[in-house]
Amino acid sequence: MGKLKITYKKSANGQRSVHRRTVTALGLRHLNQTVELEDSPSVRGMVESVKHMVKVERA
Repeated sequence: MGKLKITYKKSANGQRSVHRRTVTALGLRHLNQTVELEDSPSVRGMVESVKHMVKVERA
């Protein structure tokens, strides 16, 4: 499988705690930070739950 570039675009302040923990689990700590992760079903599921806070691109 390929890779996904995930960029943290919207603050987790005021969001549900499960969403804050998901963003942290993706390896995102600061706004506008970008991480590259393997494209897997588990990563896709995490991204789907916080899609309103991140931007996703194929790497």
